[in-house]
Amino acid sequence: MGPKWDIIGGRINPGSSLVENLKREIKEEVNLNYSGEPKLVAAQDILRVPGRHVVRLTFAGELDGNPQIDGDHLESKWFTGGEISSMEEKVLDSYFKELIEKKIINFEQ
Repeated sequence: MGPKWDIIGGRINPGSSLVENLKREIKEEVNLNYSGEPKLVAAQDILRVPGRHVVRLTFAGELDGNPQIDGDHLESKWFTGGEISSMEEKVLDSYFKELIEKKIINFEQ
């Protein structure tokens, strides 16, 4: 299916707090600084197999700086809320799309 648009993400380093991991991933992936208090907006089960349970946590917050993607990504782009809301699942990550469809992430506010 090819690459899809998604939000910044990554893995948790054991021994570090969720906020420390959040700040690290944002800095590594787009060279932005996370500021303020994070707001947890969603927790989604994305993988349940014997011996493994992966949960995707989605936070909202404020960022400072100019984005610069790391070498692991093909491209970055700013979209309006309306543009993101109208994207089909073939171009938008299915878990991100689910949050929009359920209005957990609501661009109309």
